[in-house]
Amino acid sequence: MDKTAEIYGIRSVIEAINSSKDIDKVFIQTGLKGTLIGKLESLIRKNKINFSYVPTQKLDRLSKKNHQGVIARISPIKFLTMDQFGEKLAAIKNPFVLILDQVNDVRNFGAIIRTAEISGVDGIIIQNSSSAPINSDTIKTSAGAIFNIPICKVNHIKDAIYHLKSIDISIVSASEKANKNIYDVDFTKPVAVIMGSEQRGINKSIINLSDEVVKLPMYGKIQSLNVSVACGVFLYEVVRQRI
Repeated sequence: MDKTAEIYGIRSVIEAINSSKDIDKVFIQTGLKGTLIGKLESLIRKNKINFSYVPTQKLDRLSKKNHQGVIARISPIKFLTMDQFGEKLAAIKNPFVLILDQVNDVRNFGAIIRTAEISGVDGIIIQNSSSAPINSDTIKTSAGAIFNIPICKVNHIKDAIYHLKSIDISIVSASEKANKNIYDVDFTKPVAVIMGSEQRGINKSIINLSDEVVKLPMYGKIQSLNVSVACGVFLYEVVRQRI
């Protein structure tokens, strides 16, 4: 865990939430009881903050400091709300958006951010839960690109899709199970490309909301690509068509 982005102790984490800090995730010791921890749990749920219950041994590995059973990881960047992100997109002539559905590997996430920034993506949308944290590894793998591209965090990807559709942005999902080829889709219009996790791909409910579901042609025996590599191919097909 990035030592420059940690808060320890129940009261400190409560204060951080109340002061609107961008908290990436809270780790709570399993079995912790009391009025104060109850207040913290209530705040976490009210603000829809990503959290998990972990054994004290994990907390001790995360930090040698007196954590009192609670450690919060603070994001080094300011996330946008969907409304804020929508305002930014409204000022862009031909929006190009990337949506990541539960990509949870920090190095893949960082590599994707790097490619997205350099290929002209106007912003990235991620889900509040089950997404890779933004820590020192993410920043390093992104080569600092994370500070140059807007990132919007939402509670549900589906809500983001409805919002994008309402402003006439087409939704294109990447799936190896698709029938249509990536090279048969028009990316010259406003578009949001969705990439899923390596383990589960894109959620079926999100696939059902998509305007297009497309795949990359594959000719080898291994019928899959690392998500950051596949994402790079998709993003640069958008670039190729728009040049």
